[in-house]
Amino acid sequence: MKGGTIQISWHDGKPVLTLDFHPISGLLATAGADYDIKLWLINSGQAEKKIPSVSYQSSLSYHGCAVNTIRFSRSGELLASGADGGELIIWKLHPSETNQSWKVLKSLSFHRKDVLDLQWSPDDAYLISGSVDNSCIIWDVNKGSVHQILDAHCHYVQGVAWDPLAKYVASLSSDRTCRIYVNKPQTKSKSGEKMNYVCQHVITKADQQRGDDTKTVKTHLFHDETLPSFFRRLSWSPDGSFLLIPAGSFKISPTSEAVNATYVFSRNDLSRPALQLPGASKPVVVVRFCPVAFKLRGSNSEEGFFKLPYRLVFAIATLNSVYIYDTECVAPIAVLAGLHYAAVTDITWSPDATYLALSSQDGYCTLVEFEDNELGESVSISVGKKPVDGEEKKHVLEKTDELMTETIPDESNKQSESEQNEEKTEPSPSKITTDGEEKEQAMPKIDEVMTETGPQEEKQPLQRKLSTPVSNKPARKRITPMAIDP
Repeated sequence: MKGGTIQISWHDGKPVLTLDFHPISGLLATAGADYDIKLWLINSGQAEKKIPSVSYQSSLSYHGCAVNTIRFSRSGELLASGADGGELIIWKLHPSETNQSWKVLKSLSFHRKDVLDLQWSPDDAYLISGSVDNSCIIWDVNKGSVHQILDAHCHYVQGVAWDPLAKYVASLSSDRTCRIYVNKPQTKSKSGEKMNYVCQHVITKADQQRGDDTKTVKTHLFHDETLPSFFRRLSWSPDGSFLLIPAGSFKISPTSEAVNATYVFSRNDLSRPALQLPGASKPVVVVRFCPVAFKLRGSNSEEGFFKLPYRLVFAIATLNSVYIYDTECVAPIAVLAGLHYAAVTDITWSPDATYLALSSQDGYCTLVEFEDNELGESVSISVGKKPVDGEEKKHVLEKTDELMTETIPDESNKQSESEQNEEKTEPSPSKITTDGEEKEQAMPKIDEVMTETGPQEEKQPLQRKLSTPVSNKPARKRITPMAIDP
């Protein structure tokens, strides 16, 4: 594993706010505060034992504001880009014998303010976007029109995610809530069923035991609007078995200091976190799954929290560092730090899992290259078929914590409450309780909470986090990341 910060003028020195790999060609697209989207070819550094490099290919110029989010469709034929001022553009690939060009296909207009995040539906027919206007919009891409508006958040929507099995969408806001929506298709018409998402859960608080007292107090699960980032990018696993949510703020006890966390939600129960991943000194702002699944190694299978027939790898980015996990280990398999002088804004994996790229407000991007089979031997997973209940229950978390989350009834969807109760029993009190066979899988408390080294001064250049003491002096040059043995 080799990597480092590529010191070129990515976007004229202005903040790089987002990036994404093309799922077929592997080209890297970046965008930021210079209003442009740029495409780059990644050049491997393995032969020379150097960090990978990039070659500029082309620019996509149309936006008149800073571009906050770009995402390729799964087919690779379309690119969606969201920008300040509510701009949302669909680009279409026009391949030719000599080169590939992207042209504006549609301009989707309805958001009144900045678009901060977006995600394609599994079939590329729809798009969900989150905005500073406090709303999520589901777009019909073919028609270029609004399909549905989800406007129950009361502050900025900073992250959205679409379930790869097409049953759920999720949104995360600086109003300290995560909303889970389930597809309740409306009655069939001549054109068939109409997709319709209704709010099923509003994740906001957890019950905490107050010392030896039997009384409990409610604590918030997420950071408030003072989180120093525009983004809270959440992510579904490629098989849809669980959802990772950043921007967590977890208290071990009501009197303790809050720990920055990433929450893992099992598909079996999206009403509460199944567990929280180890905290860090800075808030978590983005999580992203590697699109490739790997064979189990077997060495740590008894330790892991997840019971999957394969290993999934994912990256968790705080404001100043990146943790790489797999589903077979408790500890991160690598920690990257000391990469940038300003906040990390986005992360993405190449389609073949060779590269991990991250962007930053400091105007630079970092590329990490993995050697052949370094992450493991790849295996195929079937995604896209709607699973029956039995199939969904195969993907479970072995260990979980004792969080009991408060679920707020969604006022805008009162008429759909009876429908929700038919699919999944959701008690009217604020506590979500388990019953039947769920009680057999008790939720033991996680005792270990690993933390990064203490918080640094805001203006101090970031230092690499190692187990050995580090100097307090500012770094004079960027630091090449290295893997740290757990």
